[in-house]
Amino acid sequence: MRAAIFDIDGTLLDSVDLHARAWVEAFAHFGVTTDPTEVRRQIGKGGDELMPVFLSQERIRREGEAIEAYRSDLFKRRYLPNVRPFPGVRPLFERIHEAGLTIALASSGKRTEVDRYTEILGIGDLVDVATSADDADRSKPHPDIFQAALRKLDGVAPDAAHVVGDTPYDAEAAAKAGLPTIGLLCGGFPEADLTAAGCVAIYRDPQDLLAGFASSPLAGT
Repeated sequence: MRAAIFDIDGTLLDSVDLHARAWVEAFAHFGVTTDPTEVRRQIGKGGDELMPVFLSQERIRREGEAIEAYRSDLFKRRYLPNVRPFPGVRPLFERIHEAGLTIALASSGKRTEVDRYTEILGIGDLVDVATSADDADRSKPHPDIFQAALRKLDGVAPDAAHVVGDTPYDAEAAAKAGLPTIGLLCGGFPEADLTAAGCVAIYRDPQDLLAGFASSPLAGT
């Protein structure tokens, strides 16, 4: 193993419910009624992949940018102050560095969001590279973001890295980039969904992965 590539929302940060609420409210502001449970199931995708689940292509062309801008501003104003890290994130990153691995962040969020998340997590000194929606034409479950991370990892081969994520979309995107995925349950997706999407190992949260690090795929065992 040479690298670990982390998703952020639902993997490192307890933010999935907050993102779902922001989307529900944004859709409602534009007169679109959505099922909050169904919206939550889509969190992990970028707006380019999430909006087509609820809107026609014509409406996306007409109002998609306005809806996404409204949602982004709403999340920053109302919900971002309530985002908290899951237990064990920094100690896990310290352990990964001790093992000699490079750490990358790969999020469907915008670069400004990734920068703010890194501050909230207190891991800026431990992250080697980061990619965001700004580095990809398409968001998860397309592989673009993970492919961008591999490029920034300076020649690390896909079989020498693992993705750590909380959604089937992480695992699907990683597989398309040739990367195996370690699944975390803290984002709320059932273990069966993560297994079906191809996760090679599953842990409760970052703290659980840290506790089992020595026998985890990240340790090469």
